[in-house]
Amino acid sequence: MDDYRHLFKEMEIPARTILLREGEISRKGYFIQKGCLRLWFNNNGNEITFQFFFEGEAVSSVESFRSGKPSLFNIETIEASKVLVITKKNFDIMLNEIPGYKDYLQDILAQRLAHYSQLFLSRIRDNPRQRYLDLLKHYPHIVQRVPQQYIASYLGITPVSLSRIRNKIHR
Repeated sequence: MDDYRHLFKEMEIPARTILLREGEISRKGYFIQKGCLRLWFNNNGNEITFQFFFEGEAVSSVESFRSGKPSLFNIETIEASKVLVITKKNFDIMLNEIPGYKDYLQDILAQRLAHYSQLFLSRIRDNPRQRYLDLLKHYPHIVQRVPQQYIASYLGITPVSLSRIRNKIHR
């Protein structure tokens, strides 16, 4: 991978910066060295967060990046972040030249699909309290680093409801 480091551009990005807007075509991918990003979309004026990304993870609007179609969501920094940015052209170079890279990406996409499936099923099956408890158990770093309004959005509840749930659990 070090042979391809020149294909990336290192950037420091302030908190609350939108890297990709819903409806735009994704032309870049991001590898997070430091910080936290979220994926979200606008639902009639409400921000719906559906995934968080942290150090060591890559993020893009994969469907848009690969197909050239408009993105269905926004990518935004939550914290000041340091990222490696790769263009579609440079990504394709890596994809074609690095043995095993396609398999690696398929594994990442399978993990992402599993995450979305779990989120979808949780919204149907679990009540808000159970969704919060599962988040605490499986992703405590999210609760520690992400502002409450984004966690509430991710859980499909209002910030007030989240506050009530937290108060009952942490008494």
